[in-house]
Amino acid sequence: MNDQKLLQEKKRLFLYLFFSFGITFAWFFAVIPKKTMWDDMTSGMQSFTALGMCFPFLSHILVRWLTKEGFAMTGEDSLMLGISFRDKKWIWFLAATFLPWIYTETGNLLSLLLCRQLYDPKYYLTLEIDQKFLYLMPVNAIVTGTIGSFAALGEEGGWRGYMMPKLCKLMSRKKALFLGGILWGLWHAPLTCIGHNFGTDYPGFPYVGIVAMCISCILLGILLTFLTQKSGSIWPAAILHAVNNAGPSILNGYINPDQAGVNGWIAGWSGYMTAILLVLLVVLMIPKKKGKRIEEMA
Repeated sequence: MNDQKLLQEKKRLFLYLFFSFGITFAWFFAVIPKKTMWDDMTSGMQSFTALGMCFPFLSHILVRWLTKEGFAMTGEDSLMLGISFRDKKWIWFLAATFLPWIYTETGNLLSLLLCRQLYDPKYYLTLEIDQKFLYLMPVNAIVTGTIGSFAALGEEGGWRGYMMPKLCKLMSRKKALFLGGILWGLWHAPLTCIGHNFGTDYPGFPYVGIVAMCISCILLGILLTFLTQKSGSIWPAAILHAVNNAGPSILNGYINPDQAGVNGWIAGWSGYMTAILLVLLVVLMIPKKKGKRIEEMA
């Protein structure tokens, strides 16, 4: 890449980050009442606030329009909105559907092993979930998450659809994945500060939560970027993101986060992160056609 092209890519990336952070933060500042925590909001207000997740993709579109980058649907430097099942690419869509269940259930199991006080055999009753329906929670999350991937497209169309391709052009893939995860985590900061991601009852609130979110986004971002690059589409990332947010787990109905306090918070986050890390280690060992491992993905 020549110097002029490199400078152009840098300008587009900075412009994207300016719009994505600026518009989103302005939205949260405008719609979230002062001194209001996430749990204090009605479900309608929470959904209205969550519209902020659309702005990364909208920022992507805005930058393309302003810089005349074009709106190709597939291929290099495109919107990556196309879907192709050639060369077994359907595998990555299938993986995006089921991987959240695997690492969420595994993470919950690890959390229970780390902090047994979390176990509450009747906790699902407080969630107003029938025990029979509890065992269908993964199926419900997969179905609703797959259908709801259009909502997650608001984030993935920006982070994996625009930011990560730019970062990978400007630096090594390892650095891009690390920096991309931090940026994605910091973008969540306004919601983390009102208790959306980790609640408010933990030492160092909200700064510890922001750091934890950045670490979470680095690990999850590696997996999402992997799926995007392997499929040539941002749809697998959108599907995984949506299913992940839907909480595909049976054990969720038996884990009471209020029973163990800080230890429970640490165990819950540690178990979830460890599970994602284990999945990453397995996925990143998938051989290429010539028998080589995926290079420099982590």
